[in-house]
Amino acid sequence: MERILFGDNQFFGINHMSEEKARQQAMRFQSTDAIIEVLQAALHAGAGGFMCTTHDTIEKIADDVRARPDMWKGFTFYPGMPYAHKYANAVTELGYFDALRKFLPKEGLVDTVLRGSKAVLGKDIESMMTLLVDAEMKMFEGLETPVIFLQNVVTDLVQGLGFVDAFRIFSEHCRKRYNAEAGFITMNVPKLLPMLHEAGVENPIVCANVNKLAFRMSGGIEGYREAVKRHPARMIAMSVLASGGISPREAIEWVVNEPYVSSILFGASSRANIENTVALIREYDGARAAVAA
Repeated sequence: MERILFGDNQFFGINHMSEEKARQQAMRFQSTDAIIEVLQAALHAGAGGFMCTTHDTIEKIADDVRARPDMWKGFTFYPGMPYAHKYANAVTELGYFDALRKFLPKEGLVDTVLRGSKAVLGKDIESMMTLLVDAEMKMFEGLETPVIFLQNVVTDLVQGLGFVDAFRIFSEHCRKRYNAEAGFITMNVPKLLPMLHEAGVENPIVCANVNKLAFRMSGGIEGYREAVKRHPARMIAMSVLASGGISPREAIEWVVNEPYVSSILFGASSRANIENTVALIREYDGARAAVAA
């Protein structure tokens, strides 16, 4: 897993600092070419790991990567699922059956449909979860996806329900069918890590808010440190700027020195901001390495 990962919030009008900026970004990135330009800037700056939702626009990016592999060398998808809005929209536009055909993998369609029916009729959570993953992964066929993430809306729902086995099912299916590791996005690291350990998911990949202000860090900074000490995990830090509450330099210096942070996820919409953020991470990584030596 790369040290520096690039996110996709800015492409879909998500900005926790400003609704107006979010609106402007959504307008700017209506064009796939505009998104490709930014992703190419991230790739060349050294942030080729792309952590993304399974929004319909990402499918167009995946098509471009397949069509022009030389241009995308070193670029890797880290998909996160589910993206619920696209299912609701597809059913509205196409009807249930055509929506099913749109999302399910072409191979083994009958088996997949049967698994889906079994899930609905028998409340078979394993069938339902593997069906969901297969539907979401269809757009990444033939592409490298070393980690597949469960979005926090599901991760934290499973936590609340106490259904530990769901994490095992997800992890095993990612490994067996896609030769990928499972990743988990969460708003509650101290609660999640013991549950993953109970599910048999050791040294998991977990993405969560990690920042100097403890913004949206359930349990606080010390709670995170203690949780990872008890149950080691490969942590991906997101929201490191605390939605603009910290300057980039101060934020990066602090997060780089959190010993449990394996990777840093950030989003940006300009080449200058991408290059500056990558440079800061490398600067403080270098300083940390020098002190350790």
